[in-house]
Formats: sequence, structure tokens, C-alpha cells
Amino acid sequence: MSTNLSANHAPATRRRILIIEDEPDIARGLSDALEFEQFEVLTTGYGREGIKMLQERGADLVILDLMLPDINGFSVCEEMRSSHPVVPIIMLTARSQETDKIRGLKAGADDYVTKPFSVGELVARINAIFRRLHRSVHLDESVSIGSVVVYPRRHELVRKGKTIPLSFYEVELVRLLVERIGEPVSREEILDKIWGVSGHSQSRAVDNFVVKLRKKIEDDASSPRHIVTIYGIGYKLVA
Repeated sequence: MSTNLSANHAPATRRRILIIEDEPDIARGLSDALEFEQFEVLTTGYGREGIKMLQERGADLVILDLMLPDINGFSVCEEMRSSHPVVPIIMLTARSQETDKIRGLKAGADDYVTKPFSVGELVARINAIFRRLHRSVHLDESVSIGSVVVYPRRHELVRKGKTIPLSFYEVELVRLLVERIGEPVSREEILDKIWGVSGHSQSRAVDNFVVKLRKKIEDDASSPRHIVTIYGIGYKLVA
């Protein structure tokens, strides 16, 4: 078990990233790269310790390996999501099967990266997340979509008197669709502007996040009236 607390005395303004990865070379490489980018880094190779560290120390972002020696990443992600609905979670997996990626997103992961991966690309994605997070504080106080009111700054919506939490990427998806209300937004544009990646390799991530968002916004997610599919293109918001 290894816990890197070398940045204990870092200034309060530094973002803190928690790495849960049991392969020492990968954990060390990520830690070094992120510390070079002026992030504070916490690391562990065990899922249960990672959950405890998030609860006790907090983190602005979690990098979570799927295969851990004590508990699988899906379970770790689900438990983290129950207590920290907003913190972005990027899942690392050596598996390329689409079903594992979908399961990870359903468990609450915001993004996934398949091993082997470029550390530089992952760091770029993380920086993009924090740029968007900074920008999101300038969103309107509330956005009405049908009978639902979305509160982007609070990362939640109110539907039929019930408050429902929204993840970082769900808020970003609402923001983009609201900006382009009434216009089709392609999957490629969503990938580029929200996930910071291009191409079709992660188009299912977009579809799965739309499915999750519909369940929170629509009266009948199987027959959506507000987040409408534009076949062959992407999605359109009808408020």
C-alpha cells in the first residue's frame, strides 16, 4: 500500500487529485506528471483506502482503476458517488469491451480511459475538466426545462418537489444543450466540447449520459419530449 502525501504543504489553491491504482509504475508516472502540473496528488493501490481518503481528505478529481486487489472499481465508484455526487471520476481500465465501459458510466464514472494510454493526453483531459469547472460557475442561477428546474451551480435539479443531484458532466451537457436550445448538437461536438476528445470511439459515452439525464428530467424517459434524438446527428433540447 502506498500513499503519496508529498504535497501536504501545498498552497490551498492547488487542486487535489486522488489516484487509486495498484500498478506502481502507472501510479508513479501519473503522480509525477500531475505534480509537475502543480496538482496536489494522493495515491493508493486499494479501493477501500481510496474511499476513506476521499471522505477524510477530499479531492477535486478521482482517477480510479477498474481492477484493484481488494474491491473492484465499479463498487468503489458507486460508493464514492453516493457521498460525492459532483466530484469528477475518470475510470482506468485494461478492458476494451464496450460493456465494461457502459457499466462504468452507469456506476457513476464521468469518463474512462483504456490502458495503455498517453499520460500527456490524460493530463490534458484533466486540465480541460478544471477549465470547464471554472467556467461553469458563471452559469445562470437556474434553468427551466419543462417542469424541471436545473441549478447548475448547485449541481442539482428539482423535479416534482424532489431534489436530484447532477454530476459534473451532466451539468456540462445541460449547459451545452441550453446554449444551443432548439438546434441539433452532434455527438462529435458534444465529445469535443465536454470530454475534450474527438472522433467516434467514445460516442456511446454521450448516449449513456443522455440516457441518465433523461431519467432525471423527462416524465417518460422512453418517450422524451425535451432531450430529443436527431437520428444520424445527435441531440436537441426542447424546453
